[in-house]
Amino acid sequence: MEFVEHRSRKDQVIDKAAELFRVNGYSATSMRDLANALGIEAASLYSHIRSKEEILQNLCFGMAEKFRSKLEEVERSDVSSSQKLRAGIVAHIHIMSDNLTESAVFMNEHRHLSQPFLREFLLLRINYINRFKRIIQQGIDKGEFIHVDTKLAVMTLFSSLNWMPHWYDPQGVIDPESLGNQLADMLIIGLKA
Repeated sequence: MEFVEHRSRKDQVIDKAAELFRVNGYSATSMRDLANALGIEAASLYSHIRSKEEILQNLCFGMAEKFRSKLEEVERSDVSSSQKLRAGIVAHIHIMSDNLTESAVFMNEHRHLSQPFLREFLLLRINYINRFKRIIQQGIDKGEFIHVDTKLAVMTLFSSLNWMPHWYDPQGVIDPESLGNQLADMLIIGLKA
């Protein structure tokens, strides 16, 4: 990875750590591994970051904020529930495709957060999922969607979405917008009243 001048050294450390966490896993990556990958002394790392867990916290909570912020925009829009659901799905796909490495860490390595950070992270995730459930429930209440178990609907959705870092190829044949719309079509057609 070539460092871009306008990125802070701390951001560069976090970016490189994300790559290592994705490939090797959080537990198997040491601060020495990170220092070697950056080409610096291990002691130098601590002038930029306090601990390996601080890096994981930055990655997990930074991604959570990106997802939360975009979903808030969707929720504020004055459109139908199916349009909100589509916009939420497409936004989620765009965030993941723009941050594939961070997304993989966010999805797979968050369990290594210590308390109370793990609890806080899980609450943010539950809140995010519940907001999608609310969009679906609003569609049901307005007669736009059929009566379904909203938990089953969102778990089906997120089962599809959250595997994306493992199979999505940014240089592949499908762009994030098309991918998001195809996934939204599959869910929304199944929900339509």
